[in-house]
Amino acid sequence: MARKLAVKAVVESRYWRESTARVVVDAWRESGETVAAFAKRHGVDERRLARWAQRLGAKGAAVVPFHPVRVVGGADSAVTAAPIEIAVSGGYCVRVPPHFDAEDLRRVLTVLAPGPSC
Repeated sequence: MARKLAVKAVVESRYWRESTARVVVDAWRESGETVAAFAKRHGVDERRLARWAQRLGAKGAAVVPFHPVRVVGGADSAVTAAPIEIAVSGGYCVRVPPHFDAEDLRRVLTVLAPGPSC
């Protein structure tokens, strides 16, 4: 209950500092909801929440969980030339081409996969 009141107080404030934004971002991550669902439920602009999540995620917090991967095809198949497909909660599918930038992928998955769902 105290957490819910803290989130409400931050959401209602005009300016967020890092420490107060962390209250909302942590509550969102723990909820397992999408950014849109959490933002709507708490009456906060989803772009604001996403920006703060990205900003705070860059400081070492684990935002994107690791999931098991199954490689299809043998050693002689052209696996390295094919894109990787990642199914993300919320019905998203991310296709990653060969020679992708890992930092770009991390930022995309941070936005699309707000919390553990598997």
